[in-house]
Amino acid sequence: MDTFTGSSFPASRPSRPNVVVIGGGIVGLAVARELTARGSHVILCEKESNWAAHQTGHNSQVAHAGVYYTPGSAKARLAVAGNRSIVAYARDHGIAVDVCGKLIVATSAGELPGLHELANRARANGVPARLIGPQEARGIEPHVACLQALHVRSTASIDFPGVCARLVEELTAAGADLRLDTQVLGIRQRGTVTEVATPDGVIRAGRLVNCAGLQADRIAAMAGLRPPAQIVPFRGEYFQLRPGARHLVRGLVYPVPDPTLPFLGVHLTRMLDGTVHAGPNAVLALAREGYRRRDVRVRDVVDAAGYPGLWRLARRYPRTAVGEVVRSLSRRRFAASLARLVPAIGADDIAPAGSGVRAQALRPDGTLVDDFLHIRARGQVHVLNAPSPAATAALEIARLIAAQVLEN
Repeated sequence: MDTFTGSSFPASRPSRPNVVVIGGGIVGLAVARELTARGSHVILCEKESNWAAHQTGHNSQVAHAGVYYTPGSAKARLAVAGNRSIVAYARDHGIAVDVCGKLIVATSAGELPGLHELANRARANGVPARLIGPQEARGIEPHVACLQALHVRSTASIDFPGVCARLVEELTAAGADLRLDTQVLGIRQRGTVTEVATPDGVIRAGRLVNCAGLQADRIAAMAGLRPPAQIVPFRGEYFQLRPGARHLVRGLVYPVPDPTLPFLGVHLTRMLDGTVHAGPNAVLALAREGYRRRDVRVRDVVDAAGYPGLWRLARRYPRTAVGEVVRSLSRRRFAASLARLVPAIGADDIAPAGSGVRAQALRPDGTLVDDFLHIRARGQVHVLNAPSPAATAALEIARLIAAQVLEN
């Protein structure tokens, strides 16, 4: 991105919106919708040529129930409320959704304490879930292997790109100004007016909301702020079960996650189209928007390599980092991770199925930002970390952000 400053800002466009929203993923679209509903005139800028081009369009389409998150945390509150509101939104607007539930399975005695802790969190968060034995688990997933499982009934599969398409329709009907192919080149504050430079000219507005996901920290820096964390991209690679093996999974099967990491571990997800996706793993991406191993962007590599937080994270979890890379390079190792959940799955049963990139906010001391993070400045709100369950909780996040924007 180029940064325009001072007199280098191009000529102004005549529009004077109340709010400029940057980022056309599900969070940006939901925030724009909420602001429009509250009477704001919104311009939404998205640098790509289509909506939901990055994290929203490359996830596993799961609306999480809220079982993983610390009781009382923003994640917990937003996930539980978000599960209800996003499922209701999908049903009300004819968007594909299946409240299929999921199993979180403990396959070794060492995982049982973690599973019981998840059951306690589910209870504290008001999530409908219960512990079941292996026989009952196989009644739900006949091919699963476990010592015990947590059955989470409110987990759903949902067409998030379809949700975004409907949000775009609502925004268009309400008169919002939606601009694809509109990259933000510079931001400056002039009194009570925020100026946003784009290739087509300067947009001047009273307020700005940054929902740029993988580029959110750079947008904040462009506005003159010092973000407390940097975005480090992790690529999550997926496989899918070949047609002859799809019968091995009826719904969603997850492992007990490592509580020290923000990733849920490789899991199995029956998609709305009947395919079964397996993954993702988590490896450092060499481009913030790099969905293939060969995708490399020099600026992104330099930014990541020069950030002390990344090296401190690597020193903290060396075995995990190496294990993820090995699994990325070995189909057999990837299949072995799946076989812990469903023993009948072998290396010949899986085929590559694309990747996503997670925008993980990382502090300089190497700690992962595990909750939602936003910072505020005069007339501005910057969403610096909106990790999973951000898609699930998008409508709830939008209400919070809109309230902050309009009171700021």
